[in-house]
Amino acid sequence: MPKSAENRAEQYRYTQNRELSWLRFNQRVLEEAADESNPLLERLKFVAIFANNLDEFFMVRVGSLFDLAAVSPEAVDNKTGMTPIQQLHCIYQTVPELIEQKKAIYAGVLSALHEAGVEDVTYQMLSGREEKYIERHFKTNILPILSPIIIGSHHPVPHLVSKRLYVTALLQDKKGKGAIGILPVPQSVPAYVKLPETELRFIRTEEILLHWAPALFGAYEVLETCLITVTRNADISFDEEKFEDNEEDFRKQVLKLLKKRGRLAVVRLELNQEVSDPFFTCLTKLVQVDPEQCFVDSCPLQMGYIFPLAGALSHGKAKRLSYPPYPSRWPEDLEREKEIIPQIQRQDRLLFYPFDSVEPFLRLLSEAAERPDVLSIKITIYRLASSSKIAHILCRAAENGKEVLVLMELRARFDEANNVAWSELLEEAGCQVVYGMEGFKCHSKICLITLRDKGKMRYITQIGTGNYNEKTNAMYTDLSLMTASEPIGQDAVRFFPQADVEILEVHHNRKVDAPSGTALMLAEAVRSQRTEAAVHCGRSGACKRVPGEIGISSVRLGNTVGIHEVMISTGTQTLTLKHEAHDRVLLAQGALDAAAFLQDKAPGLYTMEDLVK
Repeated sequence: MPKSAENRAEQYRYTQNRELSWLRFNQRVLEEAADESNPLLERLKFVAIFANNLDEFFMVRVGSLFDLAAVSPEAVDNKTGMTPIQQLHCIYQTVPELIEQKKAIYAGVLSALHEAGVEDVTYQMLSGREEKYIERHFKTNILPILSPIIIGSHHPVPHLVSKRLYVTALLQDKKGKGAIGILPVPQSVPAYVKLPETELRFIRTEEILLHWAPALFGAYEVLETCLITVTRNADISFDEEKFEDNEEDFRKQVLKLLKKRGRLAVVRLELNQEVSDPFFTCLTKLVQVDPEQCFVDSCPLQMGYIFPLAGALSHGKAKRLSYPPYPSRWPEDLEREKEIIPQIQRQDRLLFYPFDSVEPFLRLLSEAAERPDVLSIKITIYRLASSSKIAHILCRAAENGKEVLVLMELRARFDEANNVAWSELLEEAGCQVVYGMEGFKCHSKICLITLRDKGKMRYITQIGTGNYNEKTNAMYTDLSLMTASEPIGQDAVRFFPQADVEILEVHHNRKVDAPSGTALMLAEAVRSQRTEAAVHCGRSGACKRVPGEIGISSVRLGNTVGIHEVMISTGTQTLTLKHEAHDRVLLAQGALDAAAFLQDKAPGLYTMEDLVK
């Protein structure tokens, strides 16, 4: 170890490598699965959570170490002095120990669930009647959509999607020549099949496919089969610089990067069982990984099916095997039968999820979508529920003529595609959607409702932790403040991205001053609504536009009497207000009209507003 690295290691001798520390954290999730005081289905969920955590760990943390090893192989961790390669080696040594713990815990939980009447069975465990039922199900519902592939000179290696499940087979033709068969497990079929006349005795779809694999590869003899899944590097940084000065829509560019993420290098290969050396060698070559990156795990390689299992049980059994449900309450200081907005205008309300229900906020948003005095709704979105009530309320508000601005963070890791889909839906409904802020990832949770009350602007502001996700609001502890405070509302106004405003004025080539008085007056009219906005007159050299500023450009041209344009751009559209004077007679006529207006008026100060009443 270099001397400098030794010094750093000594300096931080009481600290840990962050990657190994994270693995220890995930081990504590497994300890919850092992804890017999937890209900059985909840223990099973903890196993699934551990597995999902480990997936993301390989996609992001291990993926980033691979990138670092390629770019800066001599870089060392400032806590332990380890290079990227050394860190990867330690990870690949530690993970098998965790998998063995997981397998033992999972087997114990399955055994206990079996005794409780919840059975995850293999094909060999089926009765004759059940086997016939599964055969009919397979031929009717699964077989028509299967696409087995035999890899050879005429069939190149297909792209294996990260975390998708594949049945693989070691094949041999009649001449003794070997080949590899691959069968993607369809995502359009349920993860398991419930067996008839049982409360919850089920067989997973991949088990059915493993059984039928020998019949799916034509004239080839199937020597071995196994399930595999690959984990690809997903550590793509959505760096703003990549998008700067690019005319292509940011949303399209994010989709391109997501596609690129899906084709990055494999960092892990998982198998559901031990295989022969020839088969193992073929699989490692197929996905281009070293043996160190391969892990055998007899637990299901995809465990998402576990979470809805309770819904397939009777109420009584689900209650015995799960945590008691916690019904979120309606806050005592809010009257359920009355409108929410007037109550918030009288007194601030603080909600504490999940103990308080998210329903008051949903009601607040829904009222804002319908009330005629509400002018606009502005909101930041990081993650949404898969069937988001909030998104649909925002769509309804836009359809009702409200100005709806959604600051959608497209770079919410692993939710990028979901957010792109929601952004398209919101735009179709008439919402204005903007994508984050330059140089920042927007985690802030702010909703601003603007009302007009007796000619004055009023605000209802919601500020919270967590996400605008009704599902996680019922699970995680978060705070949500709803307030009519004017200072907080004004602060929220300044937070949200505002339309670009530029003013162009054109006059004759003999005009001495610039910008014109009219242009300055127009700028001040904008500043009356944007008190923090700076006015920038003229641009030259390196002077990137500052968000929120008001730009004025002056042109002096021939005998032009006067042209003034105010251009307002939201990014997706531009509104232009233009006035052009064709003759100076116009100015004289205005003076005469003003004199006629004033001839019978009492002494005082009169403005254009008085003239046009």
